[in-house]
Amino acid sequence: MRESTRLSLRMTGIISLFYFMGLAYIYLISNIEIGYFLGVFFIFAIFTFWIIRLHTENYIYQKIKVIYKTIRDQKRNKSTKILERKQAIPSIENVHHEVIAWSKEYQEKIQELQSLERYRKEYIGNISHELKTPLFNIQGYISTLLDGGLKDENINLKYLNRTEKSVERLIKIVEELDTISKIESGELILNKSRFNILDLTKEIFDIYEEKANKKSCQLIFIKKYDQPIFVYADREHLHTLLANLISNAIKYGAAKNGKVRLGFFEMDENILIEVSDNGSGIAKEELSRIFERFYRTDKARSRDFGGTGLGLAIVKHIIEAHKQVINVRSTIGLGTTFAFTLKKA
Repeated sequence: MRESTRLSLRMTGIISLFYFMGLAYIYLISNIEIGYFLGVFFIFAIFTFWIIRLHTENYIYQKIKVIYKTIRDQKRNKSTKILERKQAIPSIENVHHEVIAWSKEYQEKIQELQSLERYRKEYIGNISHELKTPLFNIQGYISTLLDGGLKDENINLKYLNRTEKSVERLIKIVEELDTISKIESGELILNKSRFNILDLTKEIFDIYEEKANKKSCQLIFIKKYDQPIFVYADREHLHTLLANLISNAIKYGAAKNGKVRLGFFEMDENILIEVSDNGSGIAKEELSRIFERFYRTDKARSRDFGGTGLGLAIVKHIIEAHKQVINVRSTIGLGTTFAFTLKKA
């Protein structure tokens, strides 16, 4: 029998019971006035309706609770079973997706590790090569002197001078390696101060004047500067930076009538400094790599001039430590210009 039929029979039974009770009541008090009878009957009807309504609402509420609980339990059991099946027997498709997700997540880290490994191998190889050249030179000169050359006045002084140059180059390589290691490891401490960069430039011109004269190279400013130009930077490291750029400009400038020019330009809160030469220039495809460690545009010529391949890498790191920028432009046959900025003081 359906629940709705049962509910109808219950309600019918309750109404019939109260109806017969009402008839019995009327029969017992039939001698009472009609008005009194109608009032009592009205109260009786209201009471009957309230009882039926209360019983019906309670019955329906209990049925709804049962239905809701049954649906909820079925859903919970179904989802739990599906989850257990998925966990117990992972499909090949799920494993494939997990592997792809993992590879994407760690791809950048893997590439970074591969790049660091390539850099490590190149770095060690370059250091070995740079140290090997002066060491072998020293070994050769000393062996020649020990084999009797020391007593030969025609070669002893010449070989001793060459040995000294090789030692100086070896010292320079070690010093630059130490400098760049400190910079890259974050140990470089900047002692910034206010100073006149014109005075610093003139000091470096004086240092390299003899070297420039040997190549018939002029060290000049692009114009006459009557007023001091003050910057806020680390003077010692700026000395290293300018010395590297000016030394390179002398080495790789024109073989005859070479010129190294320095210029200063106002740029809002910064000063733009340019160091130019009139040398053979650098090919466009090599410009993006000249700040790399040990990179040379002309390896044979660089070794003849005693270059280590670390100077421009140090220059770039010093500028970046000052939170400034450096760039280079070059034209084959006309020369090269390095330009960098410093904060005004």
